[in-house]
Amino acid sequence: MVTLRRPPQYQRSGPVLEPYQVVLRPLITEKATHLSERHNAYTFEVNPLATKTEIKAAVEVLFNVKVADVRTQNRRGKLRRYRLKAGRMRNWKKAIVALHEDYRIDFY
Repeated sequence: MVTLRRPPQYQRSGPVLEPYQVVLRPLITEKATHLSERHNAYTFEVNPLATKTEIKAAVEVLFNVKVADVRTQNRRGKLRRYRLKAGRMRNWKKAIVALHEDYRIDFY
């Protein structure tokens, strides 16, 4: 089956990102480990400017795998206190990348 991609309807504003600029780091938590073991989905912190197609291409290039699905979340920074002042952690973007069943990523 051949799928034809239509051209984008708009030009993306902002810089063109390299694959190593898109994926910042893998997230190793209990929930992420559960997703990777049971559902073959891996969690990454990604650049907030990156789109789903850029995240998919970056993971495929960096880890030499075939990506099936990408889900993203914009996470709001938590409130924190710094001595007597109230502060805020930075906002960040999280991507959950599901791979085809033939592929795995080994972080350890």
